[in-house]
Amino acid sequence: MRRILIITGLIVSLAMSQAVQGAYLLVPMDERQPNHLKAYGIAYWVLQQGLEIDWLLNYRGGSFLLPYAATIEKECKLRGVGIEFLPDAQAAALQEEIARPELNMDAMHMQKAPKIAVYSPKNKLPWDDAVTLVLTYAQIPYDVIYDEEVLTGILPTYDWLHLHHEDFTGQYGKFWARYKDYAWYKEDVRLNEATAHKLGFSKVSKMKLAVALKIREFVAGGGYLFAMCSAPDSYDVALAAQNTDICDVMFDGDPIDPDAQAKLDYSQCFAFTDFTISTNPYEYEISSIDVDPVRRGLNEENDYFTLFDFSAKWDPIPTMLCQNHTRIIKGFMGQSTAFRKQYIKPEVVIMGENSEAGEARYIHGDFGRGTWTFYGGHDPEDYQHFVGDPPTELDFHPNSPGYRLILNNVLFPSAKKKKHKT
Repeated sequence: MRRILIITGLIVSLAMSQAVQGAYLLVPMDERQPNHLKAYGIAYWVLQQGLEIDWLLNYRGGSFLLPYAATIEKECKLRGVGIEFLPDAQAAALQEEIARPELNMDAMHMQKAPKIAVYSPKNKLPWDDAVTLVLTYAQIPYDVIYDEEVLTGILPTYDWLHLHHEDFTGQYGKFWARYKDYAWYKEDVRLNEATAHKLGFSKVSKMKLAVALKIREFVAGGGYLFAMCSAPDSYDVALAAQNTDICDVMFDGDPIDPDAQAKLDYSQCFAFTDFTISTNPYEYEISSIDVDPVRRGLNEENDYFTLFDFSAKWDPIPTMLCQNHTRIIKGFMGQSTAFRKQYIKPEVVIMGENSEAGEARYIHGDFGRGTWTFYGGHDPEDYQHFVGDPPTELDFHPNSPGYRLILNNVLFPSAKKKKHKT
């Protein structure tokens, strides 16, 4: 009898913590949300509990509709995330409204928390990564992997991969001219060369190309790739240059191929075409893809880009990736700040641009069964981040529109378009 009472008590306790029949929690993502960034973490946490949620595209900034449970309500309050209680009838009316064909809204059903990997060196470089900052702040778990793990074939075990501070061409970010005598730069070179030799590569550039090709396989097989800062253009340049040598003697011990430019194969690239590589080791650029450091009079006061307005029912993927409480996003610089539009392949979807400056900031495309998204700049809340600067304190920017774009991508792999009742 005692055992039966204990089991009965456990069942009652479990039931009390589960979803209340006919009730929902709305996590608004418009201006009424006190902490947009942590709201994404709540969505991820609910998925981790084995529950399913809906992402309401273009409804109040891309709100989340969660099943009601006392544990979820408590977790939202602990994290400072705003919520609204919806009875069943009100939630049903909301879903019917969103499904109306004349309204630019839709619901993406989310069933599983994506497994996330961040490609990052084991030695801590003297700058921060905006994606790891916001993942940590939103309390979304991730694994750090690097060259050795990628080359051993670990990528298919993940859903989503992030690249940030990386030069896949083997030129160490073109930092040589300015930082070659700094201890951190020497250590970075030493560790990369040691790893390359350990893995059987004669040069770091050859190892990085092998990694880039593994990432290409990951996307082709259905993976989701997200890249910022130096990673987007260096990745495509490395793919285009796989049949030549674009590294000068200070990077790999031998001179550049004099015919390197003519040997580029743009068909291998995800996003870019017809660009020119930079062969000057003193130039802090890898190619012509990135915009000029001084960009047509743009500065911190007037640097903005605009998100495009896509059809939620016909173009759900770019719509999802652009969910925000504003269409105007503050610009920010990085090793690669923005992409010159003349070098973007015609099939690429431009999701955010500064049309007056002729530059794209936020682009997306498909490759095989997977997708990729490239986002220019380093840190959405630090206009010009320098080596050695302290990391951004996201407690001061809980409603950052620029950081929201990153988190849209994090949740993207878990979303499936919801079938509406006929």
